[in-house]
Amino acid sequence: MKIYKTILLIFTCILLAPINLNAQEKINQLDSKGRKTGVWKKYHSNNRIRYEGQFEADKEIGVFKYYSILSSEHPIIIKTFSKDNNIASVVYYKEDGTKESEGKMNGKIRVGKWVYYYPDGTLMIEENYIDGVLEGSYLSYFKNSKISEQLIYKNGKLDGNIKRYADNGTLLEDLHYINGVLNGQANYYNVDGKLIYTGAYENDERVGDWKYYNDGKN
Repeated sequence: MKIYKTILLIFTCILLAPINLNAQEKINQLDSKGRKTGVWKKYHSNNRIRYEGQFEADKEIGVFKYYSILSSEHPIIIKTFSKDNNIASVVYYKEDGTKESEGKMNGKIRVGKWVYYYPDGTLMIEENYIDGVLEGSYLSYFKNSKISEQLIYKNGKLDGNIKRYADNGTLLEDLHYINGVLNGQANYYNVDGKLIYTGAYENDERVGDWKYYNDGKN
């Protein structure tokens, strides 16, 4: 009986060996044109996994997971690639799995809306990109979810009316930028929302008469 079990075990191992070999052969493969295909895994110098995902004709397909050299417990980046274009949905994490930010990338360039989070998951920043350059609305938030800054970007520079607030929602600054430079009317308020001084800027320099207020009164 023992001899029979031993023979059966050996026979089973012989049968499974080619299967395991074939499974290994399916990792990190190239097609007939030398392009990455199928499942790929790469490792850091300390043998911890660096990334894992699937290629089709050298193009990333579906979900790719990227890991820190310090830990392989949770990916620090997860990218979900489209089959039809180079746009990927991207989520960044800390090593403990806490989500830091998410948005879309075209290759290595940020595009569209990006969102950032406080460690507790509360929304911290919302911003927008065109070809890796900040464009349009930018909102930052206090941890109590009230708006901290309300900015507008054009070609990566502040442009237009911007506002900054206290954590109770009170407006503190109401300014105007042109091409990243302060220009135009500027109003500053205290935490009670009362005007404390007002004037104008030209090319980042104060110009003209500035008025100062005590308890909101001139």
